[in-house]
Amino acid sequence: MAETRDLRVSGSVVLPEAELEEQFIRAGGPGGQNVNKVSSAVQLRYLAGNSVAISPDAKRRLYRLAGQRATKEGDVLIEASRFRSQDRNREDARERLAELVREALRPPPPPRKKTRPSKGAVERRIKEKKGRSKIKAMRGRVSD
Repeated sequence: MAETRDLRVSGSVVLPEAELEEQFIRAGGPGGQNVNKVSSAVQLRYLAGNSVAISPDAKRRLYRLAGQRATKEGDVLIEASRFRSQDRNREDARERLAELVREALRPPPPPRKKTRPSKGAVERRIKEKKGRSKIKAMRGRVSD
């Protein structure tokens, strides 16, 4: 049985392998000869624009969450170069993409309803403030 490279995001959402493109590039930063010779960093591109795996609302949230990682073509680009190994960078990129899509699938919370304190609560607060004010006023100097 051939191993499928589909990315399971949640119990019901799977990003098909056809919508993911991996490209291996040389990583920057410290690492000496290994970094200069080996293409261990991974660029994972999710072709979200044409994807049927997630709803249009989730796509809009995904683009907002992705920020600069979203391209004009509607792709989401994840770069991973944290590890020295190509396999670990691949898994890191796939997990970061899955987490981003999971966050986009979560519906936004309902808007907050503005509330006002009751008239009784306002009166109690003012009464307490006046009482505290009297206590502090009595701490002043005593005059004859």
